[in-house]
Amino acid sequence: MPHTSTTEELEIIEAGGGGTPPSFAGGDDDGSPGGRFGLPQRVYVTGMAIGMGAILMFFMAFASAFIVRKGVGSDWQAFPMPRILWLNTLILLASSLTIVRARQFFARGDREGFRHWWSVTTILGLLFLAGQLIAWRQMVISGFYLATNASSSFFYVLTAAHGLHLLGGIVALLYVGRGKLRRLTFATATEVTAVYWHFMDGLWVFLFLLLLLGR
Repeated sequence: MPHTSTTEELEIIEAGGGGTPPSFAGGDDDGSPGGRFGLPQRVYVTGMAIGMGAILMFFMAFASAFIVRKGVGSDWQAFPMPRILWLNTLILLASSLTIVRARQFFARGDREGFRHWWSVTTILGLLFLAGQLIAWRQMVISGFYLATNASSSFFYVLTAAHGLHLLGGIVALLYVGRGKLRRLTFATATEVTAVYWHFMDGLWVFLFLLLLLGR
C-alpha cells in the first residue's frame, strides 16, 4: 500500500541518520547502509582512522629520530631546502580545498560538478608528486645525496615515505572517480578518501616545517 511504502522509506532514512546524497556509482553501489556485503559503512571509516593512527605513529618515530640525531651528532650538515617545496605545499593545500568543493557538489547531487573537482584534486596530487621528484633533483644538483649526510638521508626518507602514502591516496581518488565500487557506498567512499587526503596534507605541512626548521 502507498501509506506502508512511505512509512518504510521514512524508517530507513531515520535509521541511517538522515538522507544519503544520490549515488553516481551505477550498478555496483546499491547505496544501502550496510553495503552489498552487509558490513556497516562506519566500519570503513573506523578502519581508516586506525590506519591513519598507525601512519602517524610511523612518522612521529622518524620525526623523533630526526630531532635526536641532530642533537647528538656533531657531523650534522644543513642542506639547501629546494624552493619547489614551497610550491608543492601550496599545491597540496589547494587540493584540500578542491576535494571539499567536490564533496559539496556531491551533497547537492551535482554529478558533473563533483567529478570536475574530484579530478582537479587528483591532478593536483599528481603535480605534487612530480614536484617532489624535482625537489630530489635539486638536492642532487646541490650535491646532497641519500648517503651524503644524516640530514639529507632524513630528507629523502621522509619525503619518499610521505610520497608513497600520498600515492595511495591518489589511487583511491582514481578508484572513487571511476565510480565502480563494490564494498562501499559512494557517500562513504568519498568521505573516507577525503579524510585520508586531508590527513596527508596536514602531515606534509608538519614534515615540511620539520625539515625547514630542523635542517
